[in-house]
Amino acid sequence: MDKSFAPAPRFNRWIPVAASIAIQLCMGTAYIWSVFQSYLIVSPSTPDALFNWPASYGTLAYSLLLGLLTVGSTIGGKLQERMTPRMVVIAAGVVLGSGFFLVRFITESTPWLLWLTYGIMGGIGMGMAYTTTIACCQKWFPDKRGLVTGIIVAALGFGGLVFTPVAEALIAAYGVLDTFSILGVVFFIVNVAGAFCIINPPENYRPAGWTPPAQKSGSAVRSFTPSEAARTPQFYMVIIAFMCATAAGSMMIPMAKILGLQPDSGLTNEAAVAGVMIISCFNSFGRLFWAGLSDKLGRKRVLLILLVIAALSIVGVSFTKGYLMLAFIAVIGFSYGGFLGVFPALTADFWGTKNVATIYGMILLGFGIGAVVSSYVVAYFSAARAFTTAFAIAGAAAVAGLAIVSLLKAPEAKTG
Repeated sequence: MDKSFAPAPRFNRWIPVAASIAIQLCMGTAYIWSVFQSYLIVSPSTPDALFNWPASYGTLAYSLLLGLLTVGSTIGGKLQERMTPRMVVIAAGVVLGSGFFLVRFITESTPWLLWLTYGIMGGIGMGMAYTTTIACCQKWFPDKRGLVTGIIVAALGFGGLVFTPVAEALIAAYGVLDTFSILGVVFFIVNVAGAFCIINPPENYRPAGWTPPAQKSGSAVRSFTPSEAARTPQFYMVIIAFMCATAAGSMMIPMAKILGLQPDSGLTNEAAVAGVMIISCFNSFGRLFWAGLSDKLGRKRVLLILLVIAALSIVGVSFTKGYLMLAFIAVIGFSYGGFLGVFPALTADFWGTKNVATIYGMILLGFGIGAVVSSYVVAYFSAARAFTTAFAIAGAAAVAGLAIVSLLKAPEAKTG
């Protein structure tokens, strides 16, 4: 037997996966900001909303959450090198739950409190749990890395589908501010309870009956440290490709309901809400489908396919109305989810699993920058109802990502 691999312990490796699914479901609320915004901020399509704020206030809150997710991911990755993953996930539950709970105290004159609680605290809390749970499960499944990554991140996408009707019902019963607080308590309980199942396998663990495949040329012989990974050109290529790839989804997610409420959309309010659920559903399914497929076709080939789909679908939204537009929105969600399923597996392939939580947290910088820039671009052009221009920019970004990924090769093998 290969002495570099540890045999399977007497522990069901699906237990951390089940706990991670529950935790990631809660974090799926990141994808229903357009639901909250329609009740928080007055606009021509939402005249009865709570606060008479400019739309940019909501865009900033959502951008902070996505941008700080990168910071939280890196913090979580670093902390789990010094602490157990369990403690990191508990800390994430405290930060995330507190952030959502404190939203209830915002007023018309304190938009900064929304940015601090939902944006900064929510983003950091989500990030800490996000990469920690992914890294833990990847270590338990070296034989099915793409599939298990897809399952974990699919739960986050599916959370948007689950919590859209939940949030709508809670808002109708208790108001939008108290809904944030209720969700905060739920997130705290789920994170703390789930954390007790988030444990790492022995170092160099392998499942019973699994033989590690022969080492591929150009792939890591042992895990890179974060500083070593940052010295490879592939690190920066992946960051930029991630930023370009997710532009279409980052524009569509916060605008799905608002786009459906436009006077010329041809959709009812119920259909517009369904648009949020549709993009969440296909976002979730795309994470599982494409990540699992990448185990068979390869990460690079799948990413190239996804980039073509993203470019075509975001442009398609510009020229369609009604239910055909919803179909294109679904395809955007499908490709966006695929990126978030494949890039974590690609990171582990390139630089190893030992430090994948920290390294992927750094890779998420591309996602964070792309999300913030994309949300501001679409907010700027939506003010003039120039959605076509915004979506053309996202299409161009996908084409740029296609060029970068086509040149991407695994880092040079490390020895020792």
